[in-house]
Amino acid sequence: MYPENFRYTKEHEWIHVEGDTGTIGITDHAQEELGDIVYVDLPKPGTHIEQGKSLGSVESVKAVSDVYSPVSGEVLEANALLADSPEKLNEDPHAAAWLVKVKLRAPAEVENLMTAADYQTYIGAEK
Repeated sequence: MYPENFRYTKEHEWIHVEGDTGTIGITDHAQEELGDIVYVDLPKPGTHIEQGKSLGSVESVKAVSDVYSPVSGEVLEANALLADSPEKLNEDPHAAAWLVKVKLRAPAEVENLMTAADYQTYIGAEK
C-alpha cells in the first residue's frame, strides 16, 4: 500500500527522490483522515522551502491542514492538476496527485525519514 521507494514523515507526507529532485505528496493515511479534499494551496516554482516547515495546505470538508516539507530545497514545479481537481488527492495520493517537485538542498535529510515499513508501524500505533 505504501511504496517502498518513498520515505515518510510523522506528519504524513512522503517524498520520492530521483537524483537531486524530490517529489512530495501526502500519504493515503492523510487523505483518509482528511476526508473529501476540496482545495490545495501550493507554493510557486522558485519558492525555497525548509524541512519541517509548512509548504502549503490542503483543505477538506472537515478542516484545513498544513503540509510540512520532508526536506529543504527549491520548488521546481507544483502539480497543476490539483488546482482544478483537488479530489485527485483522495483518489491517487501516491502517484498522480503529488504536490510539488523540489531540487534538494541537503539530500542527506532524506535518510532521517521513515521507510514504508516504519511508517506503516507508526500509523498502526497511532490508531
